[in-house]
Amino acid sequence: MEPVKRLKREVRAKGTVITLYKDTVIANGIEEEWDYIHHDGAAAVVAVNDEGKLLMVRQYRNALDRFTLELPAGKLDEPGESTLECAKRELEEETGYYSEDFEYLLTVNTTVAFCNEKIDIYLAKNLKKTQQNLDPEEEIDVEVWDIEDLKQLIYEGKMTDGKTIAGILTYDSKYGKN
Repeated sequence: MEPVKRLKREVRAKGTVITLYKDTVIANGIEEEWDYIHHDGAAAVVAVNDEGKLLMVRQYRNALDRFTLELPAGKLDEPGESTLECAKRELEEETGYYSEDFEYLLTVNTTVAFCNEKIDIYLAKNLKKTQQNLDPEEEIDVEVWDIEDLKQLIYEGKMTDGKTIAGILTYDSKYGKN
C-alpha cells in the first residue's frame, strides 16, 4: 500500500465536544479531501454492584432523537486528564456511586473512518453509594440490570451503542458464567 500524505488540515467547525476538519491528502497518487472529526477522548464504566448486576444509565441522545440505555460514560474534561480519572468522575456524577476498585477492560475507537474518538472502558466493583451530580442540562435515570437481560437487548438489536455493547460483552466474556 502506498502511504497517504496529508497536505493540509483546515478547521471547518468547532463545537463543545468535537472539531470538524477538512483534510487535503494524497492517496494512491490522487489529491482528495477527507472529513476528519477530532474528539478529545472519553471513558466508560461497567459498574457491577454487590449482587452482580450492572448499573446502566438512560438518557436522551439528540443524534438519535431518542432515549438510550448505556454504560455510564463521559468525555475527558481537560487535556491531560487520564481516562481512569474520567471514569471515576463520570461513574459518580451519572450514577451516584463511587469506587476505588477499577480495572481496565478495553479501548474502543468508535468511528474509525472519519473520527479519532477513543473510549477506554473500565470495570468498577465494590461500589459505594454517594450522590448523583449531574450537569444542569443532564437528565439521567439510573437502572440496575441483569447481564443476561442486557445481552438479550444486544442480540435483539434493541441496544445499539457501540461502547456499551463492547463493554458488556467483554465483561461477560471475561467474568461471565459461560
